[in-house]
Amino acid sequence: MKLDNTQSQTLSQKANFKVPFGTVSITEDARDLINEVIDSKWVTRGKNVQLFEEKFAALFGVKEGVSVSSGTDADALACAVLYDFGAQRGDEIIIPSLSFVATGNSVFQAGFKPVFVDVKRETLNIDPDKIEAAITPKTRAIMPVHLMGKPAAMDEICAIAKKHNLYIIEDAAEAHGAEYKGKKIGSIGDMAAFSLYAAHIVTTIEGGITITNNPKMADVLRSLRNHGIVNKFEFKRIGFSAKMNEIEAAVGLGNIKIFDHILNTRRRNLLHLIEKFKKYEEFFITLKEDEGEKIGPHAFSIIVRPSASFSKDEFVAFIEDKGVDSRNLFYSMPTQCPSYEFLGHKLGSFPEAEFCSDHGTHIGIHQDLDIEQMDYVDEVVGEFLKNY
Repeated sequence: MKLDNTQSQTLSQKANFKVPFGTVSITEDARDLINEVIDSKWVTRGKNVQLFEEKFAALFGVKEGVSVSSGTDADALACAVLYDFGAQRGDEIIIPSLSFVATGNSVFQAGFKPVFVDVKRETLNIDPDKIEAAITPKTRAIMPVHLMGKPAAMDEICAIAKKHNLYIIEDAAEAHGAEYKGKKIGSIGDMAAFSLYAAHIVTTIEGGITITNNPKMADVLRSLRNHGIVNKFEFKRIGFSAKMNEIEAAVGLGNIKIFDHILNTRRRNLLHLIEKFKKYEEFFITLKEDEGEKIGPHAFSIIVRPSASFSKDEFVAFIEDKGVDSRNLFYSMPTQCPSYEFLGHKLGSFPEAEFCSDHGTHIGIHQDLDIEQMDYVDEVVGEFLKNY
């Protein structure tokens, strides 16, 4: 049988880009812990996982952290918690139409129906002015996504949730270290779900974690991640198999020790590019850090304005040829993902999300990139725009 190595070859080529998209930090402390785990032969959930949960929760100023096997599971288990608080299968959870597809998938996986609301292209986040129109008697929660680490409009979202007696689940997958009006993102809603995938600020390579200040919700999360088990061998809930292991937790503990360094380096790179791209405003919409907020930078988004005389594809092809890696700015899940066609949404129903996807890309600003590489991005973009 001949193996198809096309994808691995492509990833290998991307790893050699002058400005690669992502990185992973595995510290010496993490390596020591990993060796201890291997020597102990206790590699499933144990003391490292528990310590990681405690330290991660403390990092975001909340009482409880429950680690899981992915950011998708973090979202899905947070949704499934709601059954213990009166929700029924088939009830609805409001989410933005633009996000990584895991946001929508997790709602389905938990047995709910995602109800989509369009976004604002300037923020990439759910448009709070459109949320109330999507609320029905079956709505149980709002799940705002802090895309690219930019905080969603939490004051408005919290007011709507309070008015309609809804729960808030923050999808903070990309928002480690973000703040909104003096509050840490992840501490504002009833629960918050983080991805700990390799490209994120805190990583366990694969993994996720849901945090909360509600001890009962935390207890339900712990049950759900282990098949819905309670006590020794009683299955009270329809649960998941979503546990973190000791090796992953060891990597995460190493990342928490250098969290400030990772966050500050990413923020330095973000703010540098925000300043550099001011001269390109006639061509691009890029992230801005508004008053009262602090972006927890996942990546730097670039949206080609409709007035530009070039396409996103032309721009992306040029910067990638020059060694600047990029990723598409996700999709409008209900209208641009074939897996969601059965819901019956028509193209054009979520014009802002569709615009962001059609015209947007994002590039890396991670902790292994220096100011010289950010300046190189600026040079490449300037060179491209000489033709326009």
